[in-house]
Parts: sequence; structure tokens; C-alpha cells
Amino acid sequence: MISRRSFLHSTAAAYTALASLQVAAIDESSSQSIANDLRKRDYCSKPFHVAVAFGDSITAGGTATTRKLTWVSRLEDLINQAQTTPVQMINSGIGSNEISPRSVYYEQLGKVSAMERYQKHVVDHHPDLVLISYGVNDAMSGTPVEVFLEDLRSVATSIREKTHALVVILAAYLVRDFHRYPPTVHGSVASLMAYNCAMKRMAEECDMLFADVFGAYGMAPWALDEDGVHPNNLGHTLVANRVFEVLAQNCSCLSQKAMELRKTFKPWRDESALRKAY
Repeated sequence: MISRRSFLHSTAAAYTALASLQVAAIDESSSQSIANDLRKRDYCSKPFHVAVAFGDSITAGGTATTRKLTWVSRLEDLINQAQTTPVQMINSGIGSNEISPRSVYYEQLGKVSAMERYQKHVVDHHPDLVLISYGVNDAMSGTPVEVFLEDLRSVATSIREKTHALVVILAAYLVRDFHRYPPTVHGSVASLMAYNCAMKRMAEECDMLFADVFGAYGMAPWALDEDGVHPNNLGHTLVANRVFEVLAQNCSCLSQKAMELRKTFKPWRDESALRKAY
């Protein structure tokens, strides 16, 4: 297993490179960009009724110590705290899952793929929100990014066409140990970042939302389980918060409970003791 020190050193350069790519030049168009943001598109104004999380072992729960501590369950709680009506969250995660039969090591990993099961495990639930979380197993297997991306695009667009759901593409998660589970020992931080850049671009091209759950870790190795692959309870919290952040920034339905409570709330702030000190 790679040591924490080696992990931090090996990822520092890659993380710095990624940050440099995200720095935008400040010019005369900045004020116009801000104005455009204030006219933000609303991807969903009505409460979500059925959500499906579709992915691999991390979606299934990984090494979270209870079901309620998985990112899927935590996200369900966050949505229900924000909506006026509860969402039914369906977890369709399966361990060792890859994107399609074209994936490297498809045969060795159980002959189960997103391409083959999305109809039954996603579409048949009639969701209005779909969270697609793939990339780690394909990256660690060495599946070429262009092959992965072509099949991910096919799965995601087909799901949307058949369900009319809002689709959120999750980035591949942070991994620190790329040699723990043969034969999937061909990944690296750089390959995960390459996958994520490609998925972000695809989401934008397909008018889908993108959640950078890789970045949510902040490169913190203590958010990973001791197996070096799955997030621990803290990591699941970071993932859930990042996905919810993306939804909340793009879906006004998640403000409705706050708006309703504001109409009838009783003032609770009392600063009198603090003010007396001055």
C-alpha cells in the first residue's frame, strides 16, 4: 500500500496542475459573466419524487459502517430536509461495476455493466433524478478514456430520453491505493483526473449536471478507508455534500421548504446579552 507521505507527494503535482487549469483570466467580461449568473437556469422547480443512484461499490455503500452513513442515504436526508415532500431514493450500486462489455476486465469483474442493466435498475423505476457514478473501476482497469466516455454518453443520454429525468454525472472518486485489487491495478491519480475532465466536458455538452466529488475530498487521505479505495464515513459525507451542493445551486425545488418555513417562523435571535457588554 502506498504510504500517506508518498500519496501526498505523488498527488501534489497533479492537483496543482488541475487547479491551474481552473484559473480563469479576469477581464472586461467578468461583470457580464456575473450578470448572467444572476439569471441562472433552474433545472428543476418541482420536488423530486424518485431518485436513483446508479454506480459501483462506492455507490452501493463501500465500507461505510452503516447504510445511513453512505453518501446515497446522506444525500436522501439532505434532499428531504430541503423539499416540501420526501424523495424515494433507490440505490442501484453494484460492486466491481464497469460501464460496458467493452471495458477492460469486463469478464473478470463479473460480466455486469451499466450498459446491460440501466433499463431494469434505473429506467424501470421511473425516476425524475438520476445520479450516475462510474469511472473508478474503468480507470483502474485501464479502459481507454475515449471508450469509457462513448459508452457513458450512450447510457446517460438513453436514460434521460426514456425517463426525462435530471441527470447528474459524478466524477470518479479519489483513490490512493491503485494496486490493492488485481487485476484492476492500472490506474493513477492522473488517469482519474483525465477521466473527470472528460466527464465534465461530456456533461456540459449533453446539458447534464456534473458533481466534482473527486475535488470534494480535498486530496485528504483521511477521508479514505484503510483499503485505499473506498471513502470512509467522512468521505461519504463529503461526497453527499458535494452532490447536494450541485443540486441546490441548480434546482429551486430545494429552496421550497425554507420559503414555506419563512412565512410562519417565530423570531428566535436574542443578542441582548452580547449587546449589554458594549
